[in-house]
Amino acid sequence: MKPFLILIFSFVISVFAVRMLLHGYDFAFSARIAMSVMLVFTSIAHFAFPNGMVKMLPGFIPFKLGIVYLTGVFEMAAAAGLQIAGWRDLTGMLLIIFFILVLPANIYSAIKHIDYQKGTTDGKGPNYLWFRVPLQLFFILWVYFSIK
Repeated sequence: MKPFLILIFSFVISVFAVRMLLHGYDFAFSARIAMSVMLVFTSIAHFAFPNGMVKMLPGFIPFKLGIVYLTGVFEMAAAAGLQIAGWRDLTGMLLIIFFILVLPANIYSAIKHIDYQKGTTDGKGPNYLWFRVPLQLFFILWVYFSIK
């Protein structure tokens, strides 16, 4: 829920800031700014809560801690890449693939009731998927339309 709220609030603020600074609306630019803000926010969790994030990954996945850190770095790089014209399309497509690839970890952690911040198994549970799965699709569509 927090990433969604950050995305929406960042978008609204960005729309008004772009309007004031550029004397016009550029909704795709504002959407990319908002996605970048959200990605920086979510990437911080990879470094602030690595042990809980590791628990989001199924047992058969090797190098879990490395994957958590690597995905955190990827999210930061994607936040920057969305703002660079020559990198925007590639970054957007890689980000869409990333959102697809992390969905199973979100599903797994919901089924296992993982609370990544506390590193415990008393999280929201499977009912959270009614919000999380559509949210992941929303993020994918957001990126797709913001790079077009």
